[in-house]
Amino acid sequence: MATDPATLNQLFNFAVESYREDEFLRFKSGDEWKSLTFGEAARRVREIALGLSSLGLKVGDKIAIWSENRPEWNLADLATLAIGAADVPVYSTQSLSQVRYILADSEARAIFVSSTFIADALELKKELPALEWVIPFDDADGRDGIVRIGELATKGRTLFQEQPDLYDSMWKTVVADDLATLIYTSGTTGEPKGVMLTHRNLVANALNSYRWLGLEGRREVALTFLPFSHIFERGVWYLYAHTGAVVVYAESIDTVAKNLSEARPTVMTSVPRLFEKIYARIIERGTSGSWIRRMIFSWSLGVGRRWAVRKDKGEKIGLWLRVQHRIADALVFKKWREAVGGRIRCFISGGAALAPEIAYFFAGASLPILEGYGLTETSPTISCNTEARNRIGTVGPVLDGVEVRIAGDGEIKVRGDIVMKGYYKRPEETRAVLTEDGWFSTGDIGYLDEDGFLVITDRKKDLIKTSGGKYIAPQQIESLIKSSRFVSQVVVVGNGRKFASALIVPNREMIRSYADLKGIPYLDEKELLTDARVISLIQRQVDKCTNGLGKFEKIKRVALLDREMTVEGGELTPTLKPRRRVIEQKYADIIDRLYEESQEMAVV
Repeated sequence: MATDPATLNQLFNFAVESYREDEFLRFKSGDEWKSLTFGEAARRVREIALGLSSLGLKVGDKIAIWSENRPEWNLADLATLAIGAADVPVYSTQSLSQVRYILADSEARAIFVSSTFIADALELKKELPALEWVIPFDDADGRDGIVRIGELATKGRTLFQEQPDLYDSMWKTVVADDLATLIYTSGTTGEPKGVMLTHRNLVANALNSYRWLGLEGRREVALTFLPFSHIFERGVWYLYAHTGAVVVYAESIDTVAKNLSEARPTVMTSVPRLFEKIYARIIERGTSGSWIRRMIFSWSLGVGRRWAVRKDKGEKIGLWLRVQHRIADALVFKKWREAVGGRIRCFISGGAALAPEIAYFFAGASLPILEGYGLTETSPTISCNTEARNRIGTVGPVLDGVEVRIAGDGEIKVRGDIVMKGYYKRPEETRAVLTEDGWFSTGDIGYLDEDGFLVITDRKKDLIKTSGGKYIAPQQIESLIKSSRFVSQVVVVGNGRKFASALIVPNREMIRSYADLKGIPYLDEKELLTDARVISLIQRQVDKCTNGLGKFEKIKRVALLDREMTVEGGELTPTLKPRRRVIEQKYADIIDRLYEESQEMAVV
């Protein structure tokens, strides 16, 4: 492309010029896969944008989007940007009170909604004077303030016939420093803050990533399932558009495995939680069945790990190991690749730390996971591993176009076009993290290794200080423990205490399999978690996973929880990060019991 786009409107329309007749968005309608070409998507964006204009929505307005992932989400996003407005994404998992706060704070004038949220949106419309329009993606009863997206498109077509030049004049008027979106950070404490990202921020992220990942001339098929309300998947979507990729929408998070085999993508972004679940499921299946099958599986895993470690460290892979790996690939790994469609070139992981053991597990099967790092405030990508330069245990080298420096206390600071404009209506909080010369304080602790790979050790605010004055990085320890197939979730605690402990949600299927193998009787799972043999198993797993830690970092005691920590329960953010303060308050009694002198293990 001769000229780089300066706005997201240019990015999309330049892509339409290059790929007009090519498939762009693929999605399920009933049981049938359907698709839109770039040209068809552009027409629908134009109709929706002109429809919004006909309602009186204009430059500088805020328009919310409250929906699960679907093509209409992205079409509404692009249409909002085309009229010079900014969109306000809302997580489908957020509570009504949180949505109310976001809509009130942003002063959104309209909201796109899926059928799930129509009733709630209408109730909020009654409470919020600024909210004038509710725009359902699906059929809805005609009520005051509701304009179905089909009706909106009809208004847009009529306006286009009357003023054929209006749409082009609108999207071309938008400039790089105009506000594109207000993304409210989920936050682990306090009220969420609206992160102001401009067209310049988001275009810089797309172009930086495009060049860094070497995507020129490649047309990927990408399966998408992470929420577009989060900057990670949204930023990647713009990258897909820029490269002319085919974007395939998973039906839901529960159908990802089926959709992988149907869509046969070449790339997919995810968070570590999905890889942890796949890892646990493969281990469970591989360790069941006949003894010969278990032996082949175990041998293949060992070969795959040795091969992956040598490759990762740039060491020579000997002839015998190469031969063994080919055999393991034919017997085991090839089936894994076929299960995810058979064409995956790489996965990209972000949002949280990925356990190295899991990364080696996938790499051994020639399913590399490229781990990256970023924040909402940085649009998001700061660093990322690539196929050519992938070092497990790091989040990759810093992208071209981004500056990183490490402060004296280890905090990572970032500067570049990707850094946000600031927090909406919060100048003091903006000044607290963003200097006048553009350096943003991430709040993350890390360092650059000798080869320029960035390593994240923890969140500055999450560091645990024991009563003995030792600092412990909980994320690092949690990442190690989660490599155990018997562990589903883990949160390390111990601030102000003598030592570190952990709240653990065991993997239910693996615990039941272990109980059946050992002949442990139980009436229900809660009773099973009180059995001394199960408790001993978990302790051994924790000790094994954290064997290389310093003495003061060791997990001395563990509480087993019989229920998952969830977003709905308040323990996790919408991006599945632990709300440590909430967890410590919610499980205060359990944590206190862990530190009773006579207590070795606790089960709740």
